[in-house]
Amino acid sequence: MSKIIVLMGAPGAGKGTQARLLHGRLNLPQISTGDMFRALKDAQTPLAAEVRALMEAGQLVPDDVTIRVVRERTARDDCREGYILDGYPRTPVQAAMLETLATEQDKKIQAIEIEVPRELLAQRMVGRRNCPVCGEIYNLYFKPPKFDSVCDLHPEVQLNHRSDDNLDTVQARLTTYEEQTRPLLDYYKAANLLHVVDGTREAEAIYKDIEEIVTSDGD
Repeated sequence: MSKIIVLMGAPGAGKGTQARLLHGRLNLPQISTGDMFRALKDAQTPLAAEVRALMEAGQLVPDDVTIRVVRERTARDDCREGYILDGYPRTPVQAAMLETLATEQDKKIQAIEIEVPRELLAQRMVGRRNCPVCGEIYNLYFKPPKFDSVCDLHPEVQLNHRSDDNLDTVQARLTTYEEQTRPLLDYYKAANLLHVVDGTREAEAIYKDIEEIVTSDGD
């Protein structure tokens, strides 16, 4: 049975890296709610017109409409063997709707949380730096540049530091994530659908665990 992968993790947990690896190695499309809604801006369908009207009126798209958007996108051929959901579900109500969709599509849900201690997440984000020329990523705590604030490959270039990667902002983002996501984690735990992997390791070690979960025929 093909899988619907609900990949969860706090900011800085490495969720994006793992989604890219799953896409590249298992050919599982990464389905983002943001991308789906943006695609509807130019689509000429009744559903697209309904969503555009809601958004133009400044209204939140209700759950029953959002699941229709997810259903329409995941009915395409590229999702036949499974897919990764990015940004959905966000609440237990949406998770219950996704279970109904999974039954309709004859797919199995696997919720995977990449678990990283809060203090480590803060260091990952606060310490992040990147080169504006080559895109190389550094971290002052875990992968510092050879010389302070400049790229190893382009020593004439100052590294970028995102303004929102400061301790106060990071702590606020982590608190918001915990408050909003906890009910969803509890939902999947109660349904025996939640898998937790240790996100403190190297990306390849984390991926190996996730791939084993995704490719397993068991629960």
